[in-house]
Amino acid sequence: MIHGLLWFPLLLAFVLLTALGWIERRRQNLFLGWAEGAELSKLDGSGAARLKDGTFSWSSFEAGKFKEQDTFEINKLELLELMALTSGEAPLTTESQGRCRLRLIGNGKEMDVPFSDAEQARKWMSQLMGRARCDL
Repeated sequence: MIHGLLWFPLLLAFVLLTALGWIERRRQNLFLGWAEGAELSKLDGSGAARLKDGTFSWSSFEAGKFKEQDTFEINKLELLELMALTSGEAPLTTESQGRCRLRLIGNGKEMDVPFSDAEQARKWMSQLMGRARCDL
């Protein structure tokens, strides 16, 4: 009896890990459908973003689906900044890593998009500015 009780927490951990894996797999499959046909797309712990038909949009994953947070017309992009996620209006330094946000400014609109990785956000900055210049 005692021997069986020792294995019970391991069984619970296995069931929990299986359920979490299933949820992540479902999130990735939903993302593939959401990002279909996009020129650029990303999925990380902060949410999902895509550039499709000149419109940049980002969504968060809530209640088993992607909930669109905001959209931005890329040809109206005037300024693109990399900001620290939690320290207000402080720009991110070049050597900083980790969580951050991309601020898109243009046509009287300002949009902040969270990123889990600063290096990925820097790559997106250069690609978005390239697309904005091509659309002008």
